Amino acid sequence: MSQNRPESPYPGLPTTTDGSGAIVWVETHIGEGACAYPITPATGMGNGYQLAVANGQQNLWEKTLFFLEPESEHSSASACEGFALAGGRVTNFTSGQGLVLMTEVLYTIAGKRLPVVFHIGARALTSHSLNVHAGHDDVMSVADTGWGMLFARNAQEAHDLALIARRAAEAAHTPFMNVQDGFLTTHTIERLYLAEPEMMGDYIDDPRGKLLNLFDPNRPMQTGVVQNQDSYMKGKIAQRYIYDEVPTHLREAFARFHELTGRTYGFVDGYRLEDAAYAIVGMGSVMDTAIAAVDWMRKEKGWKVGALNLTAFRPFPALEIVENLRNCKAVSVIERMDNPLAKDNPLTTELKASFADAAAGATAYPVIQAVPRIYSGVYGLGSRDTRVGDLIAVVENMVNDGKRFFSLGIDHPTALERQHNPDVRPKGAFSMRGHSIGGYGSVTTNKVIASLVENIFGLYVQAYPKYGSEKKGLPTTYYLTVADQPILEHSELEHVDFVPVNDVNAFHSSDPLAGLADGGSVFIQSRFESDAEIWDQIPPQARQGILEKDVRVFYLDTVKIAREVASSPDLQLRMQGVVLLGIFLKVAPFVGNNALTDEALFGAVEKTLRKYFGRRGEQVVQDNMKAVQHGYSEVREMDRTALKADTKMRNAARQTLTG
Repeated sequence: MSQNRPESPYPGLPTTTDGSGAIVWVETHIGEGACAYPITPATGMGNGYQLAVANGQQNLWEKTLFFLEPESEHSSASACEGFALAGGRVTNFTSGQGLVLMTEVLYTIAGKRLPVVFHIGARALTSHSLNVHAGHDDVMSVADTGWGMLFARNAQEAHDLALIARRAAEAAHTPFMNVQDGFLTTHTIERLYLAEPEMMGDYIDDPRGKLLNLFDPNRPMQTGVVQNQDSYMKGKIAQRYIYDEVPTHLREAFARFHELTGRTYGFVDGYRLEDAAYAIVGMGSVMDTAIAAVDWMRKEKGWKVGALNLTAFRPFPALEIVENLRNCKAVSVIERMDNPLAKDNPLTTELKASFADAAAGATAYPVIQAVPRIYSGVYGLGSRDTRVGDLIAVVENMVNDGKRFFSLGIDHPTALERQHNPDVRPKGAFSMRGHSIGGYGSVTTNKVIASLVENIFGLYVQAYPKYGSEKKGLPTTYYLTVADQPILEHSELEHVDFVPVNDVNAFHSSDPLAGLADGGSVFIQSRFESDAEIWDQIPPQARQGILEKDVRVFYLDTVKIAREVASSPDLQLRMQGVVLLGIFLKVAPFVGNNALTDEALFGAVEKTLRKYFGRRGEQVVQDNMKAVQHGYSEVREMDRTALKADTKMRNAARQTLTG
């Protein structure tokens, strides 16, 4: 995807939201209804759509939206089938086992040429254990049901591909899936451009008068008939004529989207492949990280490496893959799933078949001199963290002609060792890694900060928690990066500038200072009110790290503030995290450098808080405002000169005692 172009007819409306919110924006404008039984991590999409229905929202053509939640995912797919048969524009939101449970119905929706679009938060399937996080084995399990399949790398692409999939589906009479990585994209707040309603009306036609009602009593027809030996095969093979036209319609949808928005999509998206000897091939959010990895390797290692992202897995872009990779010596295919009994994992299998056809001189394929060495790897199962360093190891494995099959990010005989962990954030980026307790409101505050940064400063932002550990009462970690350029790396943050510690036990169970930049900042929640008392609560090893890195230490009793300003007991716990917003505004350098008056700053804060808490009433908004203002004005910073002197004195006394 190319960058947004302001001079385009419809450049988009800048905002911050996650992949789920991006889908809801599109579907509540262009759709008529949703029949869904959302499963984690697709629930955010379902909840957002249900809220629009509850509010009586109408689509672009003034038709009130409809939502149906049956008793299972299978039934929801059947309801979508009936909705589409009656000529309606319908969608579904699902993941993991929910998608697999639909399999029977997915075949019939495709067979009846119903142009629905399902939005998938790709999730690992329960096999040896339950996992609700990212994996591509759910979508790969239904890859051959006759649906188009598009993969998004980030929230912007999830939004854009929702529109592209709908246009292509209705032109090709073929259902499509719009796939984004569960949690890693569905729940990550990013800056993006939402399509203007006028753009969506221009790009997607009114369903009335366009979609065919197959249940029209004035034009009766049969569906779901039984066909025996004499006719079934004829009907099945006859559909190849329709499927052969799908690439043409998808290409047209890409082209028209570019005309209207300036953002460019294709079946594949190659990066620095013009002279590449080595390439990483994959789908989903990791391919943003691959861009940052490619740039680092070319600069620091001198390797001629590129990346090839597949936007379309169905229809499979065999010709485009060969065209982009034909001059490479070696290619590594990385996949977020594993099928050990197959010859190879799905993407590797089809890539090899593409090169086999090219080598055999099949019609339409570009001429190739030789088939590149093809390596296959598994990464990120169940959202296992995948870093730039892992992708560096992938290329080093190709350079040294190492393991033909490998895994990333674990300790296993197949694994490639991560030897590098570079900081690839945009220059001048500011990152926060928070350590808190589930239920304190820190995760929500992280989202509020992200929206505030975009609203006030117009900066790019990426904010997300480490989902799965955020249950009430349990430790949780959350991340945020702010920069003046797009943030590509989708992984847990180690290189950070600010570490808020709402739970002081984090110093005993982990190392909150890991990856903290020299001169960075730490905030510590504490009931104590003096530098000496706070300093005594920090373990000796952490104190030493603070002094060595010349870290600024801030502290405040956020619990006390939350109790004082919360107008109801149920808000007291969650508002501890909201106080952090004020502390963030005090610590983040780009806030002070912007020369905003406090009045303007807090005016923008109130606007953002109203976006998140306004539906809970004015009192809740004002309670949160008070919490932010207290955090901003009352947070205290330790005297580092005094701390150094105190430490020097303690060390001297210790030496005297031991001497």
